[in-house]
Amino acid sequence: MIALSIAGVLAIFLLYTSIAGGGTPTLKPSQLAGHNDRVSLVGMVTGKPSGDGHNTALRFHLRDRDGTAAVPVVYRGSVPDLFKPGREVVVQGKLVNRMFVAAPGTLVTKCPSKYAPAKSSNT
Repeated sequence: MIALSIAGVLAIFLLYTSIAGGGTPTLKPSQLAGHNDRVSLVGMVTGKPSGDGHNTALRFHLRDRDGTAAVPVVYRGSVPDLFKPGREVVVQGKLVNRMFVAAPGTLVTKCPSKYAPAKSSNT
């Protein structure tokens, strides 16, 4: 009876957090203006990144995938192996003085090959 009650409370909590928020909004650089809270920022890495993320902050620009809006990003933490210009990434943080300051350890690269449709073997 106790275990069933605990399971019910956990189910209600999970339902509440998924509906009521608790999540971080995901935005493109063009949507970032006016958002002062923590957000997830998704975009394409442009330009030549500098720094290594550990000894010196990694600095790069993120651009909308299908647009021209871009924002400079500063990040400290581990850098994924697939990080490079032209790659789509997601990073969490806040906009501070027109620069996106990313939280440590939140940089994730998207791997386009995982999302491409499988090639058919009709020959």
